[in-house]
Amino acid sequence: MRPPTHVILVVNGIKVQRPVFVLAAPHSGADLIGRALKRSPGMHITMGRPDVSRVVYAFARRPSIMRGQAGGPARVLRDVFAEAWRMVPGACADCSPACREAGGLVGATLCATPEEVTRFGDANPDLIYSAPVLLQAFPDARFVQVIRDGRDVVADMLADPACMAWFKPGMLGEEAEFPNPFFGINSARNRDRWQAMPAAGKCALRWRSAVRLSARLRRELSTDQLLTLRYEEMVASPYAAAERLSAFLETRVSAVALLGGTQPRVGAWRRRLRPDDRRLVEKVAREELTRLGYLTA
Repeated sequence: MRPPTHVILVVNGIKVQRPVFVLAAPHSGADLIGRALKRSPGMHITMGRPDVSRVVYAFARRPSIMRGQAGGPARVLRDVFAEAWRMVPGACADCSPACREAGGLVGATLCATPEEVTRFGDANPDLIYSAPVLLQAFPDARFVQVIRDGRDVVADMLADPACMAWFKPGMLGEEAEFPNPFFGINSARNRDRWQAMPAAGKCALRWRSAVRLSARLRRELSTDQLLTLRYEEMVASPYAAAERLSAFLETRVSAVALLGGTQPRVGAWRRRLRPDDRRLVEKVAREELTRLGYLTA
C-alpha cells in the first residue's frame, strides 16, 4: 500500500503530524485505547464524534465511495477531522458521553487546549473500514488495532442496542453493495441467508470481517506504522501493553488510564452466550477464531 503525498492539515495553528487512529471490531477495546491516549501528554483524541461517524459509516456501508476520483474521499476525511479536532469554545458539546467521560470533562470545559496539544487522533472502532482512505489522507499516520475473542465480542454486541440497530431488516436494502465488509457479506446471493440468520450469526460476520481487514493491514503496513494488541493481553498485563503503546507512539501511556475504572471481561462468553449462539459463532468464524488461537482446530 503506497501512500500518496498530501497537503499538510493545520488545526488551531498546529500541523497534524503522525495522527493516531485506533481500529477494531465493535466491543474489542478501541475505547480502552482511546481513553488512555486522551490522557497521554500532548494527545488530542476524539471518540465517536457524530460528524466523523457519519462519514465513516457512509464509507463502511458503500465501499465504492472510497474509490472516488482525484483523492476526493481523502479530502473528505481530512475536512471532517479538521472540524472534529478544532479546540474552540463548545467544541466538546458534540462529543459522545464516552469521549467526555474519558476526558474527565465537567460542564462546558474542553478536553484539550492548543497550548498543550502536539498530536491528534481518533478512536472510532469502525475506522477499520476506512483504513485505506485514512492512509491516503494521512500517509504518516500511526494505527493501533485491537483484536479480541470473537465470542466475547458477540456477547457484548448482543447486549448493545446501538450495535443491534444495524441488523434491522431495512439496513441491508436493495441498494446495498457487495462485497460488504461492514456487514460481513461477500455476495448479494447471501442477502436472504443473512436476513434469516440469528443475531449472533450477524454479529459473528461483522467480527470476522473486521479481523480479516486487520490481517490485511498487518500484511501491508510496517511495524513502524501499525501496532496490533490483543484485548486479553491488555487485561492480563496492562503495564506491558502500556509500554508497547508508549514505545510505538513515542509518548507516555498510563497503564492505570488504560484499564482504570473498567471491569474487563475475558471469557465471559461461556456464561453469556446461549449454547446455540456459541455454536453458531464458532461455525461462522471458525477459521479466524482458530487462526488467532481462540479456538483449537
